[in-house]
Amino acid sequence: FLSKVTLTSKKRKRHVGVGDDDNGSDRFRICQKLWETVQMNTEAIQDQLNKKVLDSLAEFIKKHGLGCSSDVWRQRASEIPTAALMLGVNVPDHAMTFRSLCNLLQDSVTPFVVSVHAKECAAVKLLIQKVLEQLMGRGVSVDEEQEDDTALLQRTQCTISALCQLQDCYQENLTNSDLPQSLPVVVIFKDFEAFNSQVLQDFILICSRYTQELPFIFIFGIATSPSAIQHRLPHSVSSLLCIEVFHSLSCTQHLASVFDKLILKSQFPFKLSSRVIQVLVGIFLYHDFSVQNFVKGLQFSMLEHFNSQPLSVLCCQKQEALLSAKTLSKQNVERIRHLPSFMRYVETQEPQEQVQLLTNDEHVKEVCQKLLKNLHKYHKNYYPILQCLHSLTSSLPKFPLGKHIRELHVSCIEKNLWETEEYDSALQLLRILAKDELVAALRKCAEILKSASTKRMQNVLQQLEDFIGRLEALEGVSSEGSSGNGIISGKMEYQRTDLFQLQKTLLEKESRRTKRMNPFEVLRSQVMEFIDSLVREYLTPAELQPLNEVCYYSSSGVLRQRLNVTPRTSIQAALSHPFYYLQNESLKTDTGTISSAAPDLCIVFKLHLECGRLINLYDWLEAYVTVMSAAEDQDTDSEECGKFDSLKHARFIQAVSEMEFLGFVKSTKQKTDHVARLTWGGC
Repeated sequence: FLSKVTLTSKKRKRHVGVGDDDNGSDRFRICQKLWETVQMNTEAIQDQLNKKVLDSLAEFIKKHGLGCSSDVWRQRASEIPTAALMLGVNVPDHAMTFRSLCNLLQDSVTPFVVSVHAKECAAVKLLIQKVLEQLMGRGVSVDEEQEDDTALLQRTQCTISALCQLQDCYQENLTNSDLPQSLPVVVIFKDFEAFNSQVLQDFILICSRYTQELPFIFIFGIATSPSAIQHRLPHSVSSLLCIEVFHSLSCTQHLASVFDKLILKSQFPFKLSSRVIQVLVGIFLYHDFSVQNFVKGLQFSMLEHFNSQPLSVLCCQKQEALLSAKTLSKQNVERIRHLPSFMRYVETQEPQEQVQLLTNDEHVKEVCQKLLKNLHKYHKNYYPILQCLHSLTSSLPKFPLGKHIRELHVSCIEKNLWETEEYDSALQLLRILAKDELVAALRKCAEILKSASTKRMQNVLQQLEDFIGRLEALEGVSSEGSSGNGIISGKMEYQRTDLFQLQKTLLEKESRRTKRMNPFEVLRSQVMEFIDSLVREYLTPAELQPLNEVCYYSSSGVLRQRLNVTPRTSIQAALSHPFYYLQNESLKTDTGTISSAAPDLCIVFKLHLECGRLINLYDWLEAYVTVMSAAEDQDTDSEECGKFDSLKHARFIQAVSEMEFLGFVKSTKQKTDHVARLTWGGC
């Protein structure tokens, strides 16, 4: 439902509840601004990631389509150039990719670009119709029941010959001499695996007979592997295609880019707690690999946060947040006092200060401004150090702190990172880096810190550059002698020994090495101590920061319940308790009773819960008519009660059909007048 949310509508604004508070309009405005930022940035990120493969596709089409008059084309006249675009299994993300591809091709290559879906092309006639509709810019009727002359004329136009005539007319009207003499027709099959094999075969065979008159180029959107073409098409048909494979970036790389360029930025004021990130990433990894659905989950988190947290009005850029803190209402000041992080802050203050914070509203506003400044400063220092630590540890074997930066971020915001075994392992591996490796790693950190804006990060940058200069000034230190790999002698490498003996030998040699460290080892130890001090100072958990609740969304349970739902449970709840969905007072009933005012589907559903595995349709109909007679205030003892007319019969048949469509019953061959129940128990 997130794709249908329109923040500008008054109905949606009233639905999320932002207008029920004194700062509701401000919260709505901030949420709407962040929503637009997320939408715009994610589209820009995807366009940037797909730029390389889209440009390659455009060059492929230019090479084959615009050079169709060359000798090479004449020698291969029966082959159709085909691009197999490997997009991955994240099908919901493909729509944006194909939209960008169509715009690029129409702007730079050819106006004849068609994109088709399998569900719209169940037959060759429908496929050709969709191609002609998009190229002609108008609908083409193929209704065989129409027998007038207009319909016959429209049906005759749904052929490749009509397409050739359309292309010829277009070429005759061209006045720009820079355009080529023959423009290709690009047909994009968005979901190649979903197309009927026979439809594809017939369409390819038809198009191959018109390659002299009309240069076709196909683009197959494939989610699995290139072998899908051989599985769907026989050799006699696939041999008519000149196939070239193009690979797009994986969905995991796309997700990593969204984290790096959007979520893990201090400029983006809305933040996610560790549990919320784990829920969103878990849905991404174990359900659909869709970055678009991940972004919808992020947007839903924003809606929930601004709806449930009145103090989210402070979740904005620094200057706007400070201005909002000055104008806080008395009610919101009291809410600040009840925040767990603010209560912890009050406990650390002197007794006189505690009294002021608990009684003086103006003083609370002043302190709130100071705490918001510190919170923004915390984020500006946190993310550069996080990126530096990830740059240092991402190249280590087995990724002790995680391969992706989001894994390191989750570890940092939920606990003290320096107290974990993974952090100790990472430091131990960093302490045995060779000189060249250490200098290269520190240079990457320096490049990251150059974009930081705080004075403290600039001081850290100067210290790093000083370490780099001192390391480069060292002479007579070889990579092998400083790498730490010579702890085990050559003799030990070829001897079979147990774990205890190996550990004892390593400890002995390490203790000897600490007694006589060379200048490089001393300097490397100082670098590691400096990095460790940065981690302990700037990568503290976010929940320890006062007022973190105003920008961090932490309701992972609500998010999991809304995004990771079970359809069958939701359907059963809706059919058993329609009041909670329709909000109609007449639908309120006691447990175990059936409301005669409920929709027909709900009545039929509750009646079927009282039956066994096989349900007699006539008995089921009689029970339904009895309930409907009660709705019409008929006497239950009269002869008219229980009799049904054609209208009731039709309504019952429709409700049973809907039950079968939802998967609760099915027809059975055991008894022709019975249906089999497919579920057990009630809701």
